[in-house]
Amino acid sequence: PEMPLFSVPKEVAVGTAMLGVAFATGMLAGKQRQPATHTGAGGCTLPFIIGKSGPLWQYILDHSLREHPILKKLRLLTADHPWGKMMVSCDQAQLMANLVKLIKAKKVIEIGVFTGYNTLNMALVLPDNGSVIACDINEDYVKIGKPLWKEAGVEHKIDVRIKPAIQTLDELLAGGEAETFDFAFIDADKESCNEYYEKCLRLIKKGGIIAIDNVLWSGRVLKPRKDDLATQSIHHLNEKLLRDTRVNISMLPMGDGVTLAFKL
Repeated sequence: PEMPLFSVPKEVAVGTAMLGVAFATGMLAGKQRQPATHTGAGGCTLPFIIGKSGPLWQYILDHSLREHPILKKLRLLTADHPWGKMMVSCDQAQLMANLVKLIKAKKVIEIGVFTGYNTLNMALVLPDNGSVIACDINEDYVKIGKPLWKEAGVEHKIDVRIKPAIQTLDELLAGGEAETFDFAFIDADKESCNEYYEKCLRLIKKGGIIAIDNVLWSGRVLKPRKDDLATQSIHHLNEKLLRDTRVNISMLPMGDGVTLAFKL
């Protein structure tokens, strides 16, 4: 079917257009946990840029990153963790927070919390009565961030659900919360990414945004191996999103690639 016209709120459309200009450089990126990255000062992972890796991206960070002191504290704490490379890149987390603020979100879903750096970023910009439903299966990781959420004064905005995210999403739908959320961020097991997307699409209201992380998967999506279920799942979702008339999309070469899906 013919793709629909953009019908999300004006401020979202303007913000998206600005993002398109900002990322029209065609950078191929890799997230912290992938080999196509290198670590800059303070443990902030920098994406690989074809031809010029390092100075230009460091310049971008130096001239755009506005990091709350407690965010920085949590980032550095996470960087020292054995699995610290799983943390979302600091510039990407800032973008998520800016989008949450742009659409005046009050209800957010996050699938994949780790130590909660991105969770904290979003909670900081939510109104005092806003909330993040933070889904994860590993409470040990989440416990690292909890004291800093409290220190930042946003602990009351974060509702942690330690159980399979599919179960939490089903409970929200069964509880009558369809089309009541403003924003969702998906960064968990890739084999379930399509199911997460479909359930979030039901929970997000029209004009809301779903951000899907790792859509480039360090370039493995270019030639997915038949025995690589994670890469196959990401690639299939990418192809599906291109043709999904329920949303408008922008795929950004930031971090390990992030697709923004705007619900129509």
